[in-house]
Amino acid sequence: MAEPKTKYDRQLRIWGEQGQEALEKSSICLLNCGPTGSETLKNLVLGGVGSITVVDGSKIELGDLGNNYMVDESSVGQSKAKTVCAFLQELNDAVKAKFIEEYPEKLIESNPSFFSQFTLVVATQLVEFSMLKLDRICREANVLLIFARSYGLTGFVRISVKEHAVIESKPDHFLDDLRLNNPWPELRRYAESIDLDTADPVAHKHIPYVIILIKMTEEWAKTHNGKLPSTRDEKRVFKDLIKAKKTALDEDNYKEAMEASFKVFTPQGISPSLQQIINDTCAEVNSNSSDFWVMVAALKEFIANEGGGEAPLEGSIPDMTSSTELYVSLQKIYQAKAEADFLVMEKLVKKILKKLGRDPESISKATIKSFCKNARKLKVCRYRKIEEEFSSPVQLELQKYLTDEDYCTPNSRCSAAVGFYILLRAVDRFAANYNSFPGQFDGEMDEEISRLKTTAVSLLNDLGCNGSTLTEDLINEMCRYGAAELHSVAAFVGGIASQEVIKLITRQFVPMSGTFIFNGVDHKSQLLLL
Repeated sequence: MAEPKTKYDRQLRIWGEQGQEALEKSSICLLNCGPTGSETLKNLVLGGVGSITVVDGSKIELGDLGNNYMVDESSVGQSKAKTVCAFLQELNDAVKAKFIEEYPEKLIESNPSFFSQFTLVVATQLVEFSMLKLDRICREANVLLIFARSYGLTGFVRISVKEHAVIESKPDHFLDDLRLNNPWPELRRYAESIDLDTADPVAHKHIPYVIILIKMTEEWAKTHNGKLPSTRDEKRVFKDLIKAKKTALDEDNYKEAMEASFKVFTPQGISPSLQQIINDTCAEVNSNSSDFWVMVAALKEFIANEGGGEAPLEGSIPDMTSSTELYVSLQKIYQAKAEADFLVMEKLVKKILKKLGRDPESISKATIKSFCKNARKLKVCRYRKIEEEFSSPVQLELQKYLTDEDYCTPNSRCSAAVGFYILLRAVDRFAANYNSFPGQFDGEMDEEISRLKTTAVSLLNDLGCNGSTLTEDLINEMCRYGAAELHSVAAFVGGIASQEVIKLITRQFVPMSGTFIFNGVDHKSQLLLL
């Protein structure tokens, strides 16, 4: 019989066992299970979250059959939450599923403590008033929150959490942690034991490029007052010196050394982004500090003392041309240094925990090891309150999107994305004033368009953008949508939302930092940092 994890093998390669374990321990609450919410939750159920709770007080209508494949004719008139929940349960019986027949808006008003039981809340199709209230509730309870909404051919996704720390950020491009210009004693001694001028042609062509660069860097430093190549001419001369060491045309190791020479030129020590994290006020820990900040406090102490200005070594080396013997020996040196750094960090973490009156064993070895391995890539994301963004958006950013030609679409005066952003808020004001969304019911469309335009201009004025207007085409489009949820748009928006949920729960990859706007008219998307 197959192991229980087998069905998740493909995704385990992406976020690993720790990430999958976090997913399987998570408890997700979905508010409104229309197509946007259903598509979001479908992806999470297939991914193996621990439990789901579907909250929706509506009944299935004939109109739902055209945009939500999780319901059919036989379910018309039945509870939407119950029907969708049963469908999702069939997709993955390992996920615990339950439903609550209640309108989310009512639950937000009458029972705010309800949300504190969840790891994360996915709130779909909420109007602005309910978004603001739910944001306050989830922030107070330290519950992760994602808003998602589809509206005709547009939609948005927005994360709202106080703070989110990412240990395994998995950046696309990041330099290997090789310490070529700052080797520790064991690595330096090993490099010194290898002769670049050996007369043996086989040995010469199998010296690892790491050793070549360490030795050439020290040779350069001796004749340049201990300084590394910095100017373009110096870097060219440095590469020429490596090339001059070649004794045959087929020496790939020297070719690799020349191609990797840029790794020598990187400054020693930690990056500005990591410096900012260890200087954060949260690094001054107390008994309420999260495990992440306890480890950051230990990291700060490590860098200042045992690390000599460097973070713990990652301990891995890339593939390279080398004899097996030399490669394995080099690998062991890097692994031994990484293990030694980890042991120092583990000791520091335990010391800090004990000082705070917490269990010294409360942070696992696996967690500390992962932290050490990814110390150079740590990220801390903080998000503005929805209320702050809605009442006081970053004026420079908003004006840029409204007026900068680089962001404006042809024949328009503003970015279509920010136009839809404003209109998605304007339709909520419209609904509050007229008890329906523009174009939702048969009526005088010209009057609806005029009302929405007036509402949008009023909103822009409230945001400090006096004199700014939106194009007639965008306003007409929003009225034409009539607040409809189209399945294709809902599936796309739900896919983006579920992707961000996984990032937040696994603490891997950096989640989006602003409001993601989907523009189905031009088939474009944009992240607005407001």
